[in-house]
This record gives sequence, structure tokens and C-alpha cells, in this order.
Amino acid sequence: MRQPLAYLRETPSQTAGPYVHIGLAPGAAGFSIFDRELGWDIAGPNAAGERIRIEGMVMDGTGAPVRDVLIEAWQANAAGIYAHPEDPRHTEVEDGFRGWGRTISDFETGIWGFETVKPGAVPGRNGTVQAPHISLWIVARGINLGLSTRLYFSDEGETNADDPVLNLIEQTHRRDTLVAKREERDGQPLYRFDIHLQGEHETVFLDI
Repeated sequence: MRQPLAYLRETPSQTAGPYVHIGLAPGAAGFSIFDRELGWDIAGPNAAGERIRIEGMVMDGTGAPVRDVLIEAWQANAAGIYAHPEDPRHTEVEDGFRGWGRTISDFETGIWGFETVKPGAVPGRNGTVQAPHISLWIVARGINLGLSTRLYFSDEGETNADDPVLNLIEQTHRRDTLVAKREERDGQPLYRFDIHLQGEHETVFLDI
């Protein structure tokens, strides 16, 4: 005789399904809902500093591109100031600088990208300094919980070796999975950052 359960049965796990773009990036899904969406240029026209483009792909464990990815980005401005009340200098950010945006991958190629300015170094805990970086949050169909990671910059002279978060990664060779490679396209700096969900080159994800 089957033993009756004294609690509610589990429901199927929820994932970011095919309607995620309608809710979070409706313009890409063909719906004109907002006057101004939260993607593509996350710095705004008045931000000081070097204008750059971030571009990459999200790949599964077999190396195939994931074409329905949504990525949120969060960064400081070129002076290392966040547009957030918890940053004591937040009133100094440029007019229109959000430092936060949302972008999706191209449904055909799987390439995602956005325009911004290169961020400056920001304070860390206990008097440390964090190297310039952009925080990323990734969600796609089949990912139960959003994945958090960081993008650092490969430029000569960067302080990545002293970054307190990078130094938490015990396998030093895996720190390279968080470093975007600089290229040039039409005279504009382009940083390539591919995210591997699984496999030999799996990107380091952060438990935050």
C-alpha cells in the first residue's frame, strides 16, 4: 500500500522559457511596449571615458551557441562610481548614466553585445580595490537560476592580479575565463567575451 504524502507535491522546476524576451526585452520580440528599452547602450550619451563595445556568445557544453540568452550588465562609470544610492559618490555620475542594461542574443547567430564606457576601478571590502569590471547575469531557457559572473579587461596595466574576487578562484588558470580580449573594429575598441556554460572552458560563475 502506498504511503500517503503529508505535504504538497513538488511542481516542475521553472525555467526561463520562450516568453522571456516578451517580458524582459519586448522590442526584440517585436512588441513596442516601452518608449526606451534598457539595452544596447548602458552608459548614455554624456558618460565620460573610453567608448567600447562588449560582444560575445553563450555556448553550451558541446560548444554550440545558445540563441535565446538574456544578459543583464551592471557597472561603474569611468571614475569608478556606481549610479546607485549606496555609492556615496552616486550624485557625481553623468546625467543619463545608468550603468545597468539588458541585452539579448541574436536569434540567428547567438551573438550578444552592447555599447558602454570602460569602467574604472571600484572600492572593495576592507580597503581593497577591485579591478575594472562589469557584472553580468545570464538567463536562458533551461537555466533554473540566473548565473552571475564578471567581465574583466585584458589591457596591459590592468590590476586584475590584485583583484580580491579574482583571487578567490583557487584554480588560477580558470581566472582567464573572466577576462575579455581586446580587439579593434572600425576604429572602436571591442572586447570579446564568450561565456561557456559547461565543458573544458566553463566560465567561472559566482555564488552571490
